[in-house]
Amino acid sequence: MASISGALAPRVLNRELTRIVLTGSESVGKTTLGAQLAARYGVTCVPEFVREYAAAKGTPLDFRDHGPIAKGQIALEDMQSMSALARGDTLLLQDTDLVSTVVYCQHYFGRCPDFIEQAAIARRPTHYLLLDIDVPWIADGVRDREEQREEVQALFRDTLARFHAPVTVVQGTWEERLTTAAKSIDALLGDFPGATRR
Repeated sequence: MASISGALAPRVLNRELTRIVLTGSESVGKTTLGAQLAARYGVTCVPEFVREYAAAKGTPLDFRDHGPIAKGQIALEDMQSMSALARGDTLLLQDTDLVSTVVYCQHYFGRCPDFIEQAAIARRPTHYLLLDIDVPWIADGVRDREEQREEVQALFRDTLARFHAPVTVVQGTWEERLTTAAKSIDALLGDFPGATRR
C-alpha cells in the first residue's frame, strides 16, 4: 500500500478546532446548508475545490485528475484551518472533503488510489453531516448523476462506515435540514470546553 507523502501528508489538526464536513451525493444542498450554517455561527465554510479545478480544466475529468484534486482540497482545507485558528474560531465548516474524491473515484473508475484513501482517513473531521437524497435533483451544468443518486449515496454511506467516521444523517425539508444540522453542531460544540457560538 502506498504511503502518504508530500502534499498529501496529513497535518496535525489542532484539537481546538471542531471541523464539520457536509457530504453526500449531488444536489442535496451542501453548499446552501453550509452557507446557512456559516452565517448562523459566524464562521467560514470551506468551498469544494473540485468545482474550481473542473472549470479551469474545461474538459471531462479523468482518473489522473484525482491526485491534483486531492492535493488541492487538502491545501484549501489547511489554509482555511490556519486562518480559522488565527481568528480564534473554534468551528470550521467544510463543503466536502476527500471522502467525495474517494467516492467519485470508485463510482466513475471502480478504484481509488490508496494514498487518497489513507489521507481521507488520516484527515477525518470531528463529524460528518451526511445530507440525504430526499430533495429534488437540480441540474447546474456540472451534475450528471441524477439517475444514479441512490447508488452514489450508498457509496457515501458505505465509505463513511468503512472509515469509521462519526456521522449524522440530515433529512427532510430545507428547514428541517438546517435544524438537524444546527442541533448536531451545538451538541458537538458543547463537548469542547471553550467552544463559542457567535
